[in-house]
Amino acid sequence: MTELHITSLLPFALAALSVTAHADNLAVSAPVTHQVAGEFDDIAFAVENAILNAGLVIEGQSHVGDMLARTKDDVGGEKDLYSHAEVFTFCSASVSRQVMEADIMNLQHCPYSIFLFETPDAPGQITVGRRRYDNSMQPAAQLLDGIIADALTLE
Repeated sequence: MTELHITSLLPFALAALSVTAHADNLAVSAPVTHQVAGEFDDIAFAVENAILNAGLVIEGQSHVGDMLARTKDDVGGEKDLYSHAEVFTFCSASVSRQVMEADIMNLQHCPYSIFLFETPDAPGQITVGRRRYDNSMQPAAQLLDGIIADALTLE
């Protein structure tokens, strides 16, 4: 019979703690969102322009709504989730430097993103948002909030 050593259980204990910590983080990480009335394409264009006006380069634009609509039947989807849904991704070298010097683990948040969507239940009501960040990511949060404010003329 093989002896069970406490050190052999360590990887399992660490994995359990990691899952628990991840679940706790999900519970408190609701995104920062804004509601605005308008045409989706107009709001998406305003977000795109606000990113560019901030001197940033858009790395990607994910057409999440189109992808989900296209694959709904293939994956057993039962309803249309969005009328439109897009995610813009981009980075700022200066802000990234600042937040990663504060905490090197902030690498996980790069590139930054702004999402927007419209649902079939609320046509003309567009949700625009970003991830919620901890204290070390406040420079990124301020950058994203400024871009969203510019796009939605919230300032």
